[in-house]
Amino acid sequence: MTAKAESCVWVWRFDHPPDKVWPILSDTARWNEAAELPKHQTSDVLQDDGSVHYFAALKIGPFTLRWREVPIEWVSEQRFRHCRQFLNGPFISLCASLEIVPDGDGSRVDYTLEVVPANLLGRLILLSGFMARTEKTFARLTDSVRRHLAGVTELPFEGKPAALPAGAHRRIAAMVEAIEQTPYGHGLAKRLAEHILKAQETDLLRIRPLALAKLWAAEDRLVIECCLQAVRAGLLEMTWDILCPRCKGAKQTVAGLDQLPTGAHCGSCNIDYDRDFSKNVELTFRPTPSVRPVEAGEFCLFGPMTTPHVKVQQTLSPGQSVDIEAALERGDYRLRLLDPGGETDIAWSVGGFPEVIADGDTVVAGPPAPAGRVRLTNRGPRAMTLIIETRAWASDALTADRVTALQSFRDLFSDAVLRPGDEVGIANVTLMFTDLKNSTEMYSRIGDADAFHRVREHFSYLANEVREHNGAVVKTIGDAVMAAFADPADGMRAGIAIQHNVAQLNEEVGGEELVIKIGLHSGHCIAVTLNDRLDYFGSTVNLCARLQGESRGTDIVVSGTLADDPAVADLLRDMGLKEEVALIRGVPDPVRFYRLTRKVIDAT
Repeated sequence: MTAKAESCVWVWRFDHPPDKVWPILSDTARWNEAAELPKHQTSDVLQDDGSVHYFAALKIGPFTLRWREVPIEWVSEQRFRHCRQFLNGPFISLCASLEIVPDGDGSRVDYTLEVVPANLLGRLILLSGFMARTEKTFARLTDSVRRHLAGVTELPFEGKPAALPAGAHRRIAAMVEAIEQTPYGHGLAKRLAEHILKAQETDLLRIRPLALAKLWAAEDRLVIECCLQAVRAGLLEMTWDILCPRCKGAKQTVAGLDQLPTGAHCGSCNIDYDRDFSKNVELTFRPTPSVRPVEAGEFCLFGPMTTPHVKVQQTLSPGQSVDIEAALERGDYRLRLLDPGGETDIAWSVGGFPEVIADGDTVVAGPPAPAGRVRLTNRGPRAMTLIIETRAWASDALTADRVTALQSFRDLFSDAVLRPGDEVGIANVTLMFTDLKNSTEMYSRIGDADAFHRVREHFSYLANEVREHNGAVVKTIGDAVMAAFADPADGMRAGIAIQHNVAQLNEEVGGEELVIKIGLHSGHCIAVTLNDRLDYFGSTVNLCARLQGESRGTDIVVSGTLADDPAVADLLRDMGLKEEVALIRGVPDPVRFYRLTRKVIDAT
């Protein structure tokens, strides 16, 4: 006899549109934690047909409950469906579905829970008020969501009061005070401490400073610096994650750069992959155990907000084709399978969204679907989960290239280096080389002591400008400086600020005018450890140094590569620059560059 499912539907009304409500209600991990469900352990098992099955286990006293996690299906800002198929225990399955639609200026949400009992115990649990208790919990959670959307609370769900170690509050207060006594507190240390005490464990397993900056409406660099100083104070720990380039999951985590493996393996995607500082090595933080212990485990393995870059995830049977209503924005997308298999990248700019066709282990883009719809087709011999994802998945990821190019990181963690002989690729870094014009003659004219004083003041001036523009001084070479920036526009702004404000430096130090030469370039390089610090090597570094040599002083020489960057091009658009070409020593072909003169710089 087939067991009969018991189901219940709850209808909720919110005063905010679906795009505001969806990110909260579809965040199944945080929802489950707020509902006070326990954490569980997960595993994935590669099947003979190439698919991957996902399993979970929860220990309850002497009993271990086991189930298979069925991949969640969803369309962003519209609906999701999540099912668990139990391998033992009182239930056969439990499925939760959510649909959200506009309702005037707000939203209407239909939430359905379906439970199939496996035995007498399961039927007794359902008869004893399971749905009524669930409804009470959901009422508490939706009220919390409404308060958050109304601006009453900072977080949609506050964490359950944690059992803190003895003396934790006193330690935290002392740490906050210590952080704020440094240049890197920025008045954010108390806020960070409150977040650690009140946030859900889901938010604390991997604290992402860029996400905190959005939450607090604060400048990215200031939040990053506060977190870095919090590590020094003992409030936080640093962890380096190597992200899978396919599913974006953190498949390997280490405590230091010198522990980074050369690559990692993703069991879910069944691929080996390399590391790249600018693509898949991310710095995250977590509270130290003496402040707030956070246990490992999952509240929900899958979920739309676990991978918010995934806009559509749908499982299709062999030979099945479906049309789905989906309002996707034009742009760059990746079409792939959840299981190991093919993928393809598209740039969608005109017409309907291309059909997503899975055929065995390949995924291709087909003809356009009708406007406002997505068509998915499975031509393979087995069920497959098809995915449409945007390419902007790392917007909140503090990648290694960015943090290691911050002056605060190099000041606070000068010992954070790679293993001797190790090297890591960086897809793109912006470099600046500076030098003082006629500095040798200055030493002869005014004497070593006075000249050294002026050079030292100039180093301090450059370091301040570089730091204020989210960069770092990598090293000094005589009177020259090498600096690095993760963002090309930051490097360009720093160069302009240095030449624009140098008159103030000369006024402060007095005496003979300091004339600075600057060269800027961007491109691929490798990061290595040299002289006990992180350094950069490669043709990008060499060319940038040569471009500085083309500077006449008071100007900036910008490579054509850097000038072509969209953000830099916006900065330079109205400057009336003329392209120059020159043969540069050590470079076989003529090099294209632009020169910003003092007149142009002062006019910006």
